[in-house]
Amino acid sequence: MIQADPARSEPGDTPHDAETVDGLRAKVRHLEGIITGLETLVGQLKKNNDELRALKFGKRSEKLPADQLAMGFEDIDLTQAALEAQIERLEDEQQALTGGKRCRRDPHEARASLPAHLPVVEEVLEPESLACPCCHGAPHRIGETSADRLDIVPVQYFIRRTIRPKYACRACDGQIIQAPAPAHVVEGGLPSEALVAQILVAKHADHVPIYTQVQAMARQGIRINRNVVTGWAGRGAGELMPIWRRMREILLSGSHLFVDETEVRVLDPGRGRTKISYFWAIARDGRPYGSQDPPMVVFVYGPGRANLHGRRALEGFAGVAQCDGYRVYKSLAEERPELQLAHCWSHCRRKFFKLMKTDGSTPLAEEAVKRIRAFYAIEDDIRGRSAADRQAARQERTAPLVESFRQWLLATKAQVMKGSALEEAVNYALEHWNGLICFLVDGRVEIDSNTVERALRPLCLTRKNSLFAGSDGGAEN
Repeated sequence: MIQADPARSEPGDTPHDAETVDGLRAKVRHLEGIITGLETLVGQLKKNNDELRALKFGKRSEKLPADQLAMGFEDIDLTQAALEAQIERLEDEQQALTGGKRCRRDPHEARASLPAHLPVVEEVLEPESLACPCCHGAPHRIGETSADRLDIVPVQYFIRRTIRPKYACRACDGQIIQAPAPAHVVEGGLPSEALVAQILVAKHADHVPIYTQVQAMARQGIRINRNVVTGWAGRGAGELMPIWRRMREILLSGSHLFVDETEVRVLDPGRGRTKISYFWAIARDGRPYGSQDPPMVVFVYGPGRANLHGRRALEGFAGVAQCDGYRVYKSLAEERPELQLAHCWSHCRRKFFKLMKTDGSTPLAEEAVKRIRAFYAIEDDIRGRSAADRQAARQERTAPLVESFRQWLLATKAQVMKGSALEEAVNYALEHWNGLICFLVDGRVEIDSNTVERALRPLCLTRKNSLFAGSDGGAEN
């Protein structure tokens, strides 16, 4: 805030000068009022921001997903920065009126660290004159001040023209020498492989629908029909199919993976509406037990949630599959003895946690969440150790707590009301008990299936932006 120091009226001032001074004073007071209001609003935004961060990072039985909080953080930070910019502009205007000095913002505010691999473009700003202000002599350089800012070259399309010179032999008739034309994903088409890759990454990794990408091209004067760009993306998907098949083969040949599913709406022209189909995700991530195998996830599309598509997703797999309590996985395990299910403690805990949220103070539900939280505390402590060390630690530290929890569940079931939500949560844990304790005897198995749930988040974001897939083939691509 500026400390105003308005000019005083001297005895020799004319009435016109006094009116000018009074007007400046009134304007300064008006600016001070605006600045005070904006600073109050910034303070409220900071308070809201702190509350959101407490929801995300604070100690809670369950933390809100980061994706749900991201939009709140973005809006608050954006509004706060815009208000601070207005305050600084008003303070500059006030400084010009009063001759005061504006208080600068904290120069030590958090700055993002820039990665070392980025190229550096240097810009040297020399003084307008190198003559000494005192003696007008030539100065010598004694140092420099440098500041780094993250800059960008906006997306720039360009034409890549491939020229293949032709050569002919003067002595031999009809002998032409020319380099063969390179193969392309879209033969005879406009896009390079880099452009096709960019379209696919923007659509599936950055969740930008193709029609939005077409509009961005049009802003640069590149007018291409949306169907044409969609065809390019389809060609790219076709070229990636062998990689997808190989990745799926590698996953299913292992002995441990995660599996989950999420719905996707697909246009059903025959009925004039969309139908519900599903993406099945199979994933692996051995980093928690020190595996050197890279993490991997593959998606399988199924036009429905029936057992047929679940079988297709896990066809040929023999080992431990970490999943939720969906009946399809249970039926597959009953049909195939080589398939062992490891169920998710996060799903089990979530049922008790919902009771705490809906029924207010529920001592039994709170007790269940507290006991499960103790399992996770041990997991946090042993994460990154070898599978053998994790198994030994779980047998020594976690197994007694898990058995105590089972006894507590049995005792609780005997005293809760039949048909209540609490009985349902207790029954869920007891019915899936063999799968829930699988992690105690296998150090590779995680305590929950959150690995594959995180892998599904990008699909959920794309689904929100694209609304639906145009066909079963489009969903699979």
